Amino acid sequence: MKLLLEIFFWLGIFLVGYTYVGYGLVVWLLIKIRKAFGITQPIMNDPDYLPEVTLVVPAYNERGYIETKLQNSLALDYPTDRLQLLFVTEGSTDGTTELLEAQRGQYPNLRVLGGSERRGKIEAMNMAMPQVTTPLVIFTDANTTLNPKAIRNLVRHFKDPQVGAVAGEKRIEVLESEAAAGAGEGLYWKYESFLKKLDTELHSVVGAAGELFAVRTSLYGHVEKDTLLDDFVISLRIAGHGYRVIYEPEAYALERPSFSINDEQKRKVRIAAGGFQAIGRLKYLLNIFRHGWLTFQYVSHRAMRWAVAPFCLPLILLLNIPLALLPQEGVLSAPAYRLILAAQLGFYAAALVGNVLENRKIRVKLLFVPYYFSFMNWCAILGYMRYRRGTTSGIWEKVRRAE
Repeated sequence: MKLLLEIFFWLGIFLVGYTYVGYGLVVWLLIKIRKAFGITQPIMNDPDYLPEVTLVVPAYNERGYIETKLQNSLALDYPTDRLQLLFVTEGSTDGTTELLEAQRGQYPNLRVLGGSERRGKIEAMNMAMPQVTTPLVIFTDANTTLNPKAIRNLVRHFKDPQVGAVAGEKRIEVLESEAAAGAGEGLYWKYESFLKKLDTELHSVVGAAGELFAVRTSLYGHVEKDTLLDDFVISLRIAGHGYRVIYEPEAYALERPSFSINDEQKRKVRIAAGGFQAIGRLKYLLNIFRHGWLTFQYVSHRAMRWAVAPFCLPLILLLNIPLALLPQEGVLSAPAYRLILAAQLGFYAAALVGNVLENRKIRVKLLFVPYYFSFMNWCAILGYMRYRRGTTSGIWEKVRRAE
């Protein structure tokens, strides 16, 4: 009996450890081995490679951000005659469309695609694509600020014909006084950026951040209107056709963190639900004999993050209890399992304290990791429940951002 409990207990620990730490170590080691044999990925850096580009900005009721976004877009370090700006304001009722229309006469490369009905971000993107005549298209959110050389750093990779998409970096602008939700979100994205750098060196990143990513126009396929993670599905389908998706950290979109932990929870639950939806729609990527490295990266970096690790964590805790109480000898003694149980309980207690302090707007750096790690995995479980109930709308419930 105890042996069976131990098998599941240690298997759960292995799966969680591999998902969050082991995968990065394995990829790092694989890259070192490949480099030792002289195998590296090509790096494109021709400053004269400046293809025509369309910057698409879905913007539903973004009056509070749209003027800043327009000025940021116009100030980007890229030839004006090679850059088209296309704002899709579908169904906006707050003056977003009117403000942009008033600017069209002043900026000939600015276009506005409106509409009377809100259909959601993915439908806005689907509406925009027939209007795109450039070989490359870049998607970015209305509430983000791009660094001046973002477009140059994205498009340079497309000189390699094997590159089908390029993912920019999402950066969270966290102030010193921010609550744990924002600080934890910032730490999470820094770790994600590190893994994406490794993914690019090995083969391809598995999913782009919707805040900023570029694709070859010819490779964009119509996406189902109820899709929750458009950026993930678009980039993975391109990778599934044999193209690489590159990560470019020097092209970044800066945004403020969620206004509160409740706003962040709504966002993460929806993302997790979209992750389960994507796993169902991209199940052909699980064929490692056909997709090779991509399957390995997709399963390890994404599928396990959504569908395995969050459910292993409560199982590990529950299995630890009888292992700490049963007197029979096993892989470890009962006292050793008691220490592990105490460590687990201490970790989750720290997460609970972090939650209490977060609600009181008290910032304690020591609690960032246990709090945000637990919060993120709990949201994944809630996301699965939402997915099982049915997720039929691709229309996001807008989340408030910190001022």
